[in-house]
Amino acid sequence: MAAAPIRVLLADDEPMIRAGLRAVLATDPAIDVVAEAGDGREAVDLALRHRPDVAVLDIRMPRLDGLAAAAELRRCGAATGVLMLTTFGEDDYILRALGGGASGFLVKSGEPEELLAGVHAIASGAAYLSPKVAARVVAHLAATGAGGPAGRREAARDRVAALTARERDVLALVAAGLSNGRIARRLGVVEGTVKAHVSSILARLDVPNRAAAAVLAHEAGLPAAEPGGPGPAPA
Repeated sequence: MAAAPIRVLLADDEPMIRAGLRAVLATDPAIDVVAEAGDGREAVDLALRHRPDVAVLDIRMPRLDGLAAAAELRRCGAATGVLMLTTFGEDDYILRALGGGASGFLVKSGEPEELLAGVHAIASGAAYLSPKVAARVVAHLAATGAGGPAGRREAARDRVAALTARERDVLALVAAGLSNGRIARRLGVVEGTVKAHVSSILARLDVPNRAAAAVLAHEAGLPAAEPGGPGPAPA
């Protein structure tokens, strides 16, 4: 029996942007766009009505911006994962969204494949940071953080170094956008073990979600794990 398609809501105040996003998503038969919104308030209303798996939200929209819309969905208990769309110069918004529950970030100028990868990652319970977003956030943190870029990098490395070897393996795979199930298969363990590792990682790094953990991994220079490559070495 075929798996149910990933149900997606698109929200952007520019109709041409929505049309382009819809056209990209239409190339994947596993994705079904169930609703479109032109502002954040409409996005929340439609998300509560249609219960999509993923909401692709522009960060800047009238009535409610993407951050406020994501926060309202959380308050309502919606299970919809949020994938934020950004443009260059919105790094402060991204940092706020990291602490506000967004699970993924894309830049509008990115490759179409990144949108598809992001939707699939968020639908599977993973985090997704496009390479451009990850690089920009790390650079922004380095430029604005206390102690300067070197100090921030060293602090991030110290936090990651405090994890166990297995937790670092899991964190690298989280940063690569893998879900708990895929991480479990890569490491040859049960999914419950991965879930426990992720919970421990978030607590020990003092970050609110997987996306924030992924940013910290990038900032620390944790060796990247390829989503389709061989798993990390056994601990």
